[in-house]
Amino acid sequence: MAAPNEQELSQEQTEKLLQFQDLTGIDSMDQCRRTLEQHNWNIEAAVQDRLNEQEGVPSVFNPPPSRPLQVNTADNRVYSYIVSRPQPRGLLGWGYYLIMLPFRFTYYTLMDIFRFALRFIRPEPRGRVTDPVGDVVSFIHSFEEKYGRSHPVFYQGTYSQALNDAKRELRFLLVYLHGDDHQDTDEFCRNTLCTEEVVNFVNTRMLFWACSTSRPEGYRVSQALRENTYPFLAMITLKDRKMTVVGRLEGVIQAEDLINQLTFIMEANQTYLVSERMEREERNQTQALRLQQDEAYLASLRADQEKDRKKKEEEEQKRRQEEVAREIVLAEERRQQTLQEEKERRSESLPPEPSPDNPDSVKIVFKLPNDSRVERRFLFTQSLTVIYDFLFSLKETPEKFQIVTNFPRRVLPCLPTEERPIPPTLKEAGLSRSEVLFVQDLTDD
Repeated sequence: MAAPNEQELSQEQTEKLLQFQDLTGIDSMDQCRRTLEQHNWNIEAAVQDRLNEQEGVPSVFNPPPSRPLQVNTADNRVYSYIVSRPQPRGLLGWGYYLIMLPFRFTYYTLMDIFRFALRFIRPEPRGRVTDPVGDVVSFIHSFEEKYGRSHPVFYQGTYSQALNDAKRELRFLLVYLHGDDHQDTDEFCRNTLCTEEVVNFVNTRMLFWACSTSRPEGYRVSQALRENTYPFLAMITLKDRKMTVVGRLEGVIQAEDLINQLTFIMEANQTYLVSERMEREERNQTQALRLQQDEAYLASLRADQEKDRKKKEEEEQKRRQEEVAREIVLAEERRQQTLQEEKERRSESLPPEPSPDNPDSVKIVFKLPNDSRVERRFLFTQSLTVIYDFLFSLKETPEKFQIVTNFPRRVLPCLPTEERPIPPTLKEAGLSRSEVLFVQDLTDD
């Protein structure tokens, strides 16, 4: 689907647009772009706002006017488990609770008023995320300094990267938002999160991402997930091809209870991952089959193309050979025609044969290469060229030849040369009144 062309997008924005569509499963590219533009192209906040809407929590850009944001409890797809603080027990406990109640009320009221007023003086510093990975790494270091290194393996990356990996690997993602100033945070981290059974359970069954809400990255995720209290845990998994919050755990929870609740959430949503794995496997098999078919088709196509190429080469070679043969035949026909015309021309140019009683006449018998004999009379005063022209005009005479005497054997110079441009006469050649001359075939030479 093509991106909207109202305004050209940069390569980075195009990549974010495609990544956001892949994470949320939204078909409309226009809707994806509007959502990212509302979040100033912050993909992590946009994804969380989208997940927030799927839970039933209103978008940060469309808040209800008169009631606080909360999870839609009518949506049975989201499992919510809230642990309230224990009520005071006994007379002493209730007495302490009632004495401290006005002080707590006054303290939290003043703090809320102070924070509210502070927003008008200076903007929320956590609202601008500049180094999300640095926020996460910084939180991990401070957590290990306070609670030690025995804890679930933290995902060292942004929240968006954790979502991508969980979706790609088809795993559950457990998100923990750390409230530094909350009174129950220390107890939860020491007595629940860092216990051996919780560490082993989380490390072997899911990805674990955590950050403090006092840092911009954690604050941004907090704004998306809308927790009510701390400690806060959210279980996210791929559901109906979308990364969805399927469970929320809030308040102090003991290690055994936490494991039970997470197990319940995972078992309730395991079918979605199994279904997605089967769909992916089916898609992979279909893709592999299609790839094999494509490869087989390409191999067959290449073989057919090679056959066609060879056939065309053979046809072209045969055509060239036939063309060469035709040219040879035509050339030979032209040569023969030219030769025949030359024979006729020389035959017509021959002087008449002298009579037998002419005292200057010479009787010559020619023995041809095919053992036939030809007899004719010439004059002593005629050039040897006349003898050559006579023999050349004969049909039985080869195309190239020379005239040779028998005793003594010598070749008669019938054709002009550079040394002798005018051939001698019969008398000058030393022929007698009756001679037998041999015609030697020079065609092969």
